[in-house]
Amino acid sequence: MLNYRTEDLTPEAIALETEVAGALAQSTRELVDAVIRSTIPFDEMVEIREQVDALTARLRASQLEGSYGAVISTEGKVRNMGNTVVGQRNAIAPPLQTHWAEDGTASADFTLGAAYEGPPGLVHGGVSALILDQIAGEAAAAGGSPGMTGRLTLTYKRGTPLGPLHAEGRITRVEGVKTYVEAHIGDAEGPTVLAEGIFILPRWAREQMAQQKQETFE
Repeated sequence: MLNYRTEDLTPEAIALETEVAGALAQSTRELVDAVIRSTIPFDEMVEIREQVDALTARLRASQLEGSYGAVISTEGKVRNMGNTVVGQRNAIAPPLQTHWAEDGTASADFTLGAAYEGPPGLVHGGVSALILDQIAGEAAAAGGSPGMTGRLTLTYKRGTPLGPLHAEGRITRVEGVKTYVEAHIGDAEGPTVLAEGIFILPRWAREQMAQQKQETFE
């Protein structure tokens, strides 16, 4: 099974982690952006690097082994704060704040800056794929048929400009353990990248669901 673990944390403790660690990650995002665009003298950059290295050492004084994984509270709430798209602890993530609508669609409004550049002034195509993979997966879950990516096909209609963007996905059909999803990312002028995906409920999840059903009827 994947890196899932259960922690007995109160809602207040979870909120505190989100606030404090999330704010640190956001400050780190600002640092990344500043490093890319800074024009200060190189000797000053050397001094700053030493300060950053010292702060990194302080953070490494106590840390998890391996990845953050997904943390499940005793109430069943899942925190995926290390995720590279939506993880609030992850300074690589924009992060996306996704919204699940009653009609089963998933969407997000977000901004991509200098750290996500591919062609000059445009979002890297791989970053668009990363975000659409997440949105399509969230759409599968929002529609009640979650799964893991089995296939993701993208069509790049035009360059995606850096700046404010919107992404959205929805289920088109479900066939057994396979969920078919359509999604897109775009700007104010409309979609820039289209995606079609197949999401498959993994074997361990199927076995877990079967076990839960068996326990219900016993």
